[in-house]
Amino acid sequence: MQSPSDDDPQIAAPGSTLCAPDKRVAHVEELRPDICTLDFNTMWSGQASVINAPRNLEIMAGRIYAAGVKPEIEIFDSGDLHMVKDFIARGIVRTPLMVQLVLGVRFGAVAYLVSQLPEGTEWAAFGIGRMAFPMLAQAYLLGGHVRIGKEDTAYIGKGEHCRSNAQLMEKAVSIIDSLGGGIATPDEARAILGLR
Repeated sequence: MQSPSDDDPQIAAPGSTLCAPDKRVAHVEELRPDICTLDFNTMWSGQASVINAPRNLEIMAGRIYAAGVKPEIEIFDSGDLHMVKDFIARGIVRTPLMVQLVLGVRFGAVAYLVSQLPEGTEWAAFGIGRMAFPMLAQAYLLGGHVRIGKEDTAYIGKGEHCRSNAQLMEKAVSIIDSLGGGIATPDEARAILGLR
């Protein structure tokens, strides 16, 4: 493993998963999906630190937009939101935004974050672990979109592992239906998000 340098930072240190921003978005540039996640958080997650430095976020945002992809901006707390607003003011990220509020982690503040989003932002929220389905319902009730997947929870119910993402989706659709909502088709979702 090479030692990192300012000219060619490949990885921060032996044993680290931190890598250069261009490497973190190489798959986006190759695959060119409609949307991709851009995490604005720097925080402790369990026993590991998550670091998304402003300089790296600027580089990744530029490369994502250059690939013709819309960033889905994930924010975990109010500091992340303030950085997003700074990036808007400096023209690094473009409005209207697509924001994903990450919930069910310690010290979340969904209602505050929603009230502070720039006008015209399409947003969704998701919960982690046992908070996945309660936060899904809360996001819908606050006027947002929802998300669910095995990245967020491995359980369909208390103590019961889910079999697949499809099983999680079926439960999510049932919750939204019971609250009077509906699920967008892929084409409807693209129109809502202003995608090609």
